Amino acid sequence: MKKICVYAGSNLGVRPEFQTYARQLGEEIVKRGFELVYGGSRIGLMGEVANTVLELGGAVTGVMPKGLFRGEIVHTGLSELIEVDSMHQRKATMIELADGFVALPGGYGTFEELFEVMCWAQIGIHQKPIGIFNIAGYYTPLLNMIHHAATEEFMNPNHLDLIVSATNANELFEKMQTYTPPVLKNKWRQLAEE
Repeated sequence: MKKICVYAGSNLGVRPEFQTYARQLGEEIVKRGFELVYGGSRIGLMGEVANTVLELGGAVTGVMPKGLFRGEIVHTGLSELIEVDSMHQRKATMIELADGFVALPGGYGTFEELFEVMCWAQIGIHQKPIGIFNIAGYYTPLLNMIHHAATEEFMNPNHLDLIVSATNANELFEKMQTYTPPVLKNKWRQLAEE
């Protein structure tokens, strides 16, 4: 892995540890010689990761749709800012640039990006590692829901192996760097019965 795409909230959240661990993730990115790819904002957890990487001399590429957000949230100190025409282009560009993905706490946008990259892995578009940084148990309900979906047979249980999770950045990157994509079993259980 060389470039890590980080999906993260554009707010800081209520818990101080969200900010602390976002910065820890940035430190670990630089320590491991990775580059950061992210949504290009200077605020929220997104900004915390980017600023940490920049402060430590790392490279940061932001991807931002033209004119979609107020100019004052666009980070102007990045190594590279790629402007695209739409949110669809933004997500596709970030996925294309990255060798792996990490989700920090966030809201709808973060969830949507995480689920898209998981869905793409599930149907074989990519085999890149996907990590969930479960700070203060933030993603535990989501991880439980994903397991519930497999239990209720809305997804194949071996598709649970498309993601790894950890509660600290070092452990998360260790899991991502040793990740082996699962041999995906049939997604459509009804077709297996025919």
